[in-house]
Amino acid sequence: MLRSFGSGSNTLDRRNSRSDGQEAVAAAHQSLIDELEAAVAQRNIGSRADVLRRVTDLFVTGAGRFDSEQRALFDDVMGRLVEEIESSARAAFGQRLATINNAPPKVSSMLALDDSIEVAGPLLTHSDQLDDETLVAGAKTKSQEHLLAISRRKMLNEGITDVLVERGNQQVVVSTAGNSGARFSEFGYSTLVTRSETDDELAITVWSRPEIPRAHLLTLFATASAAVQLKLEAADRGKAALVRDMVKRASDQIQTQTREHSPEFAAVQAQIQLLRQAGALTEDRLREFAKARKFDETAVALSFLSDLPIGAIERTLVHDHSDQVLVLAKSIGLSWDTTKAILLVQTATKSKSTHEFEQCLANFKKLKPETARTAIQFYRLRERAAQALLK
Repeated sequence: MLRSFGSGSNTLDRRNSRSDGQEAVAAAHQSLIDELEAAVAQRNIGSRADVLRRVTDLFVTGAGRFDSEQRALFDDVMGRLVEEIESSARAAFGQRLATINNAPPKVSSMLALDDSIEVAGPLLTHSDQLDDETLVAGAKTKSQEHLLAISRRKMLNEGITDVLVERGNQQVVVSTAGNSGARFSEFGYSTLVTRSETDDELAITVWSRPEIPRAHLLTLFATASAAVQLKLEAADRGKAALVRDMVKRASDQIQTQTREHSPEFAAVQAQIQLLRQAGALTEDRLREFAKARKFDETAVALSFLSDLPIGAIERTLVHDHSDQVLVLAKSIGLSWDTTKAILLVQTATKSKSTHEFEQCLANFKKLKPETARTAIQFYRLRERAAQALLK
């Protein structure tokens, strides 16, 4: 090993002789080379730590003048020395190495994969000599503290963030999502959105990323709790308004595709159409459908009677919007008995209390038919405009 290193030092001397500047550096540090050989021969750990500091000084002083062969020599020497020094010395060396431009890459990678976060942390966060392969290996095998250090790098490519958002704990994932220099694959975005369903802080962090694709943005907003949606709106009201509109349109498209591929729905639509053509689509028939909890029949009948798109009726029935049902019912002259039956069709209102129904009845009685018809006409025009945009 000494002979190998000695021949390397001779090579360094020969190559340094090619320029006066490099020759001066070699001459000035010949004694250091001798110390290095002696330290390796003695296996004196204390001497190795001291020599490592001095070798690093030498590298920093002449890094701009060393060629690739000379830099590789330093990389090899530093790697040999760092293997047998104590952890605190490795940590000090790693912290210094992380701040050196063009630091030797092999020893940088070695320290970055050290099990001790005190040794690896500074390099994982700051070193520009770590390739993606090293970072992915660290993200796959090391501790959550290592992953957190990686998540704080200035730049993160998709292969690295894929591992961080899948394997990382909550702190790691939030840190990664909040890193403006991080880039995410489709898998990465999907994982972030999925984990956001149970993590309000992460949801807000992901929402704040300007480049998140539309499909993932829609899913993030649609699956967020009401409380989180309010926070998302507070963070960016313009984006929230746009997303609300996109969510509605996306919902319409999904509903349309579902209906188009449903034989059951096609049969119901044909049945209600025949009733309509025969003049038999009355309030009594609608009430029968609603009291029997026949969702499709109730929705199609209301769509025909109100001249509103089936998507708009379905949205009203699957959400707890009692006021919309009241306005719709009043606009087409339905009785309270029929209106109450429709309210019970709403999936979220089957367990309404007596008090809530009494309040609905009071609001229904107060609502004037002309006011309801005006509101529905406005809603009808808006729905038609939205449908035109989707075509």
